[in-house]
Amino acid sequence: MTIEIREADLSMAGDAQAVVVLLDEYARHSMGQSQALPEDVRARIIPGLQRHPGAFVLFACDGADQIGVAVCFRGFSTFAGRPLINVHDLAVTAAHRRKGVGRALLEDVLRRARDAGCAKVTLEVREDNVNAKRLYERMEFGPWSNPMLFVSRWL
Repeated sequence: MTIEIREADLSMAGDAQAVVVLLDEYARHSMGQSQALPEDVRARIIPGLQRHPGAFVLFACDGADQIGVAVCFRGFSTFAGRPLINVHDLAVTAAHRRKGVGRALLEDVLRRARDAGCAKVTLEVREDNVNAKRLYERMEFGPWSNPMLFVSRWL
């Protein structure tokens, strides 16, 4: 398997559909939300990403097949006075997990962040997602000893 990372072109129907399919597979997994994305959410993902000025999506590809996705957002760190990138979603198809696909996606995000002069790359991970935490630790994300709480208010 040869892993190639490329930016998704959300104006292309094939890329747009692949993003939704990969995110839906991730949502169905126990480390996602253990259920499919509702149809109305699936319909809003691509237009929403296209409208968001800081959004970009990366694919991990094996040949013509998209086998992983990273949905990222450019932001700004007020504590560092420099930009940042947040990896909002990182997902790899079940058949390609534990083969370096997630690492390849994150390495590309880190390269892009360095090239853009970012202060950091951020992400969220479930406390019980042992495999993802292991990858993030190996890639020097942390510190884990200073946890933040992630809270939401649905509107």
